Amino acid sequence: GGRGNDLARVLGIPTEPEAAVKVLEAGETRVIDVGEANGERFLCVASCGFDSDANRIANEAKLIKGRLVYAYAALRALAAWKPARFEITLDGEGREFRGYSVAAANSKAFGGGMFVAPDARLDDGELDVVTVGDVPRFRYLRRLPQVFDGRHVDNEEVTVDRAAEVRIEADRPFAVYADGEHLTDLPATLRVLPGALRVIAPAGPVSA
Repeated sequence: GGRGNDLARVLGIPTEPEAAVKVLEAGETRVIDVGEANGERFLCVASCGFDSDANRIANEAKLIKGRLVYAYAALRALAAWKPARFEITLDGEGREFRGYSVAAANSKAFGGGMFVAPDARLDDGELDVVTVGDVPRFRYLRRLPQVFDGRHVDNEEVTVDRAAEVRIEADRPFAVYADGEHLTDLPATLRVLPGALRVIAPAGPVSA
């Protein structure tokens, strides 16, 4: 029902209604993890920082359809962005960095096909925690298209960790968005609920 359809994309569920009904008729069931942020549930990716600003702008842009809204929102957010200081604690181990964003990924895609955590799996009992450190805006903008095929994780400003629980704090207020919606606010504790949901999806192993 949303504009991104990222969970369907990762699970291989077609967006064309007749093909989706055939998947429903086949009745193949998978068990996947669910994320939780300050007690609020999410399925794909919970993120904050630059992503908070971009999500808010995307949700306000009612006239722009499909994936274009996320590109528009990123450009608008980047024009006004100032780096923030984040403190994250991964399964009890803390670190600080200055930069753009923190994303805790139960699935690998958000924002209409952005593979922010290309190695994340829906059934591994962990979150892939992706942080983006401070780089000049032009470099950030130039590398932004890489997120559509996951190549951004090879850049030096991007760090990927895995944890069952992550605590996120920042030096200024940020909303935490997940699955396109405002879920909660920082500070936030995010964790995985392993195998908490059964879904009907095409046959085959869960690959992400």
